[in-house]
Amino acid sequence: MNDHPLRAQPKEIHNLHFDDLASVWDEAIPLGNATIGALIWQKDGKLRFSLDRADIWDMRPMAGLHRPEFRYKWVQEQVRKKDYKPVQQYFDVPYDKEPAPSKIPAGALEFSIKGSNKVKSVTLSLADAASTVEWTNGQKLTTFVHATKAIGWFRFENLREEIVPELVAPNYQGAVQDSGEVNSLVGDDLARLGYKQGSIRRSTNVITYSQEGWGGFRYEIAVQWKRIGKNSMEGVWSISSHFPDAGMQPAAILVCGAALDEGFAGALPGHRLWWDGFWKKSAMHVPDPMLEKQWYLEQYKFGAAARRGAPPISLQAVWTADNGKIPPWKGDFHHDLNTQLSYWPAYSGNHLEEALSYTDHLDRNKENYKRYTKQYFGVDGLAVPGVTTLDGTEMGGWIQYSLSPTVSAWLAHHYYLQWRYSMDRNFLENKAYPWIKEVCRFLENVTVLNAAGKRQLPISSSPEIRNNSLEAWFTETTNYDLALMKFAFKAGSELALETGEKQQAKHYQRISKEFPEYAVTGNDELMFAPTLPYNESHRHFSHLMAIHPLGLIKWEDGAKAQAIITNTIRLLDKIGPDWWCGYSYAWLASIKARAKDGNGARSALTTFARAFCLPNSFHVNGDQTRTGLSKFTYRPFTLEGNFAFAAGLQEMMLQSYAGFIEIMPAIPSDWKDAAFENLRAEGAFLISARKVNGQLTEIKIIAENGGNTKLKLPFKAYKISSAKNITSALKDGFVELKCRKGGSITLVSSF
Repeated sequence: MNDHPLRAQPKEIHNLHFDDLASVWDEAIPLGNATIGALIWQKDGKLRFSLDRADIWDMRPMAGLHRPEFRYKWVQEQVRKKDYKPVQQYFDVPYDKEPAPSKIPAGALEFSIKGSNKVKSVTLSLADAASTVEWTNGQKLTTFVHATKAIGWFRFENLREEIVPELVAPNYQGAVQDSGEVNSLVGDDLARLGYKQGSIRRSTNVITYSQEGWGGFRYEIAVQWKRIGKNSMEGVWSISSHFPDAGMQPAAILVCGAALDEGFAGALPGHRLWWDGFWKKSAMHVPDPMLEKQWYLEQYKFGAAARRGAPPISLQAVWTADNGKIPPWKGDFHHDLNTQLSYWPAYSGNHLEEALSYTDHLDRNKENYKRYTKQYFGVDGLAVPGVTTLDGTEMGGWIQYSLSPTVSAWLAHHYYLQWRYSMDRNFLENKAYPWIKEVCRFLENVTVLNAAGKRQLPISSSPEIRNNSLEAWFTETTNYDLALMKFAFKAGSELALETGEKQQAKHYQRISKEFPEYAVTGNDELMFAPTLPYNESHRHFSHLMAIHPLGLIKWEDGAKAQAIITNTIRLLDKIGPDWWCGYSYAWLASIKARAKDGNGARSALTTFARAFCLPNSFHVNGDQTRTGLSKFTYRPFTLEGNFAFAAGLQEMMLQSYAGFIEIMPAIPSDWKDAAFENLRAEGAFLISARKVNGQLTEIKIIAENGGNTKLKLPFKAYKISSAKNITSALKDGFVELKCRKGGSITLVSSF
């Protein structure tokens, strides 16, 4: 599709443009490379860079959590006795009351821009991931975080006077203002961590800050700069983290020195090269400027927050709150939804390399998860805590999700998707199948057969339904837990067959048949649990897991499945969004796209972008318009809603989960012109397509790894304009394709 209207790079209209610097940290310009990040804004009249590094963590064990009662069977006993207060006291309260373990902020750089405080323009250029600030007197700042190195760059031009950076340390000491409230959303004062305040050292054109944390951990910030001619100055900053049991890492000051020798102009081409490659992976055009721009902004943030070799995306990634407090929910890894949603757009968005940062992290912590599995559940296999530290250690919280037995099954879905979208047999054999096999082993060990001969969990829950009460536990398996367990054994069987383990596949198939059917009302509506219909507005669509993301109940399965999907969504809409948050709307878009409801999916995405994002595109959970779109009107920044938005738009444009490729299956009726390039389908097929004047005109398919697939025929009539190493045949409304590795085919409408 050489004449395709899309460009590999974002357009200027996709950039962020402002007339002034933001005056609050969460509206700042975000820069990052998944290891380090910066937020560009102004505070008290000074230009401020809020600096962060993903692995700056206080890793102390959660106080009081690992007591003799830390056992799944003990919780079952307390539920049976209806004596739940001790469970809350032991496992939940510490998460709110204790300041750590927690992600912690690094520090900040500030610049006093003398001569003029009047900003003319602020821009974030998505194409090269760089920000510029211009003042009315001609002064200009260009800044970026290098795409592949732990270095941030800044360059000032047309300076009227010399400016000197000031390194600002977080306030780890001082009086603690304790309101007495238990609220992990707000965050504790940093002083509660009990650190001795770190030291700042200055010498000619160099400032360093060293901070000791808990248990021998320390981190260092360095900034170094030099004059360039009479009126320009350029400099670098870096952050290094040092754990006592990790190998030696280069100190930030050494990283800065080497970078400054290279120079701003020398560093920029390598940075741009990485981002140029990132943007060439996929492109999108829809006739809605707000949604298209939001998609590109989400792609940008994903590129800035996901990278192999760096920690995976946490609640705030490399943009920890710069407000003098521990970040909301400790900035941790929430595996009851947040981390999973953050990686949804990677697969069809053709960013598999970045998605591997997630499974790399899970594999790195696998032995720790097995320790937890044995300690808490008392069985072998693989469970993962729903709320963890950087190394995967459990942190407590509402245990219905923070210690849920099905977390590892949801994480297994990402291993499965990475395999299905890449068809990488090395990943299948050494990563995906071993993970899923251990998950199935655990689930078989932890479930029991009831009096009816059906397999179930001893106690089951649905994330955050009925909050943290005794009534949040069900004696029959919830649809959330059931869908995840059914998925695990279905995937286990499929991957066992793929790797030649036929007997193991039969075993998983036998276990699968022991699970009950989903709990459904007489009106074909999915319930929370067999004893609880969907009867309240809630931010977590946990009862719909079988529809999306797991695809166990598919529209393509026929009338019965369509009735369940249609009626379940209708009830969701009827009860309404009182207690939804931003990611609920983003997730809803994918759900409605699976139901082929393009207008509904578009509406959900529009609401998300308009009401639940700040001007810099950060998702902040609450309804910022205060127009009744949610009763949550707060603004804690977390990233999963942003990335779920991107996944939702991609789901509208391309679906392949049902065993065939479907082009634009859920776009609004009034979208007459739309296009995408190099979205990825299951089976490792790269798809490009365009619609003009209401008609699909052209589809190109590249078979990255060969194999066979089917394309749902989207044309009334078509012809093949080119084909290489792919043969095609029309059968029952599908174009069946047999492909060699690297083969390609282009189909054009002939109607």
